[in-house]
Amino acid sequence: MGCYECCMRCLGGIPYCSLVATLLCFSGIALFCGCGHQALTETERLIETYFTRSTEDYSTLAYIIQYFQYVIYGLASFFFLFCIMLLAEGFYTTSVAKQTFGEFRSTMCGRCLSSTFIAMTYVLSLLWLLVFALSTLPVYFFYNMGATCHTIDVLTETPASINQLCVDARQYGLLPWNAVPGKACGITLSTVCKTREYRTTYSLYIAAFVGAGITLMAL
Repeated sequence: MGCYECCMRCLGGIPYCSLVATLLCFSGIALFCGCGHQALTETERLIETYFTRSTEDYSTLAYIIQYFQYVIYGLASFFFLFCIMLLAEGFYTTSVAKQTFGEFRSTMCGRCLSSTFIAMTYVLSLLWLLVFALSTLPVYFFYNMGATCHTIDVLTETPASINQLCVDARQYGLLPWNAVPGKACGITLSTVCKTREYRTTYSLYIAAFVGAGITLMAL
């Protein structure tokens, strides 16, 4: 019974909700950062290949993509450390830990530390809600692009109307207005939608969006 009681005591000291939230946060951040990083790289390749002929046209976009990739590195490191600290804090505030060390023996510093973690988590949840909303933008862009390509495939018998169906990267701020051609129309656009680069990039952005949602739920 001594061994059984010890095991049950150890199991009772595990903050299961915090543990599940930590695993979800790790999974969501890994999905968001990994897929988001690769999606940005594929986006640069897609724009460079099919929407512009000059390196000067997408030099600003390449710089912005590189900047966001560095931000992704920082996010991954920050969330890894923050979730570890939250999990450790969860272990020390379980009922078993309070019974062992005394529920009323917590210091003012400990209470302030717990309150700080709670406040930081709520603030981080609000900020991540903004990230979650912004992650829908590339998915929306590629969804519209796919819908336009589907329309082109349906209207293959009327070439005149097909050439009027375009996706202009300049309208989304991906390229400057003087970029040439800056857009893809008709059969050219339909061909782009059938390439590996488009399918891969679209799937990666969807995965990054899902990862952002999982992270938000974990927080």
